Amino acid sequence: MGMIGDSLDRALHGTFTQPIPKSGPAQMRYLVKQLKGTKRVADALAISQRTVERYVRNQIKRPRAELAARLESEVKKRWQPQVRARAKRAATTTGGIVIDTRARFGFTAAPGSTDDARLRLITQALPPTYAARLFDAHDAGANEAQLQAIAAEGLQEIYFKDRGRRAAGLAVEFTDIDYLDFEL
Repeated sequence: MGMIGDSLDRALHGTFTQPIPKSGPAQMRYLVKQLKGTKRVADALAISQRTVERYVRNQIKRPRAELAARLESEVKKRWQPQVRARAKRAATTTGGIVIDTRARFGFTAAPGSTDDARLRLITQALPPTYAARLFDAHDAGANEAQLQAIAAEGLQEIYFKDRGRRAAGLAVEFTDIDYLDFEL
């Protein structure tokens, strides 16, 4: 995934009420239970079914670094789905989402105004409509450019145009993202 998709995932992971299992065997047992079988877990992690069985029986305790990363990622995808759904529902209906970014913003504006791109640090609450669009696009498998366009549109309307109260003809270009973080 890209920077924006990963940040949306981190925002949802921040809503977990319990930590994910820490050890390799505990994570493997959780995945076997969720995916209903060792063969499916083996396919998801690109390892052999026998290796999965050995983790489940505590015959292997510590996964290799790359397997540990894949294992943790797969567990996080499936951990506390109801908590994640509740957080998404709250963000998309009432709460919205806060975007914290440092990126280069340029403008297409009326003649006489400056349109030179410059680096800005912005922390802005976006309304639930933009949170819903971001999560819907992310769940539908949108690429990084599509998610970036939705975030840029949200910042354009809320931060730069102040919900239509100023800068009517302004179009914002959101590029060179240094960092980006979402918070629910």
